[in-house]
Amino acid sequence: MEATKEALQYVADLAVDAQEIRVKEICGKTYAIGGLTRYDKRPKAAAITARSLTSLADYIGDCGTEFPGAMIIHITGPTTVRLMSTLDVEREREVLFEVKAEVSEFQFDKWYDQERMMIELQSSFQKNDDLGILLKATGNIKQKNDQSYSDDGCTQIATMTVGVATQENVIVPNPVELIPYRTFQEVEQPASKFVFRIGDKEVPAFKLVEAENGIWKNEAIANIKSYLVEALSKMPVVSRNKITIIG
Repeated sequence: MEATKEALQYVADLAVDAQEIRVKEICGKTYAIGGLTRYDKRPKAAAITARSLTSLADYIGDCGTEFPGAMIIHITGPTTVRLMSTLDVEREREVLFEVKAEVSEFQFDKWYDQERMMIELQSSFQKNDDLGILLKATGNIKQKNDQSYSDDGCTQIATMTVGVATQENVIVPNPVELIPYRTFQEVEQPASKFVFRIGDKEVPAFKLVEAENGIWKNEAIANIKSYLVEALSKMPVVSRNKITIIG
């Protein structure tokens, strides 16, 4: 029994030794072995989250006294903007406000059936001439029987209803220039080109594929920056002079 007690005590001592913080210096650098919890670090505020650029402008105009000093507006992409502090003494930044845009959930490069495609085209895109042409083509294409689509990789020919009972072959437009809702509603939505495809399936199926490799994102960021610059220009000098916009 005594031996068992001594063995248990030995194991307990090993656990205590393992928890002991040991400091070593290697090549002029100081390292700590073991877990350390810092108690003197200044806590940071949780970021306020919102969905519009207007809310960010309102916060800057009305709550500037909350700023720890100079601030940065970082446009991280077409759908996200952050208001953060410059580096503090700990070489860290504090995010005070974050805005994330509500955008269309349309999925490019995904097949949609005819009814769903008609709905998505009308709800996820701004009206323009090419959208009208695409709606007409999508809504009037009929299920094929013995006829095959003609397809050279760039254009497709499909059977379209042109009258009450008359049908004829038409060239499906490609590429098309469309304006999806994919950035903040306060700024102009960038237009870009898409490849419109009709699926060789039992029933009509359609998809849109981006054709410009995301160039629109740079335009969206520039539009957001222009909006924020204009919003800041209407604020007192003391407020706008301590904010830098990066985008």
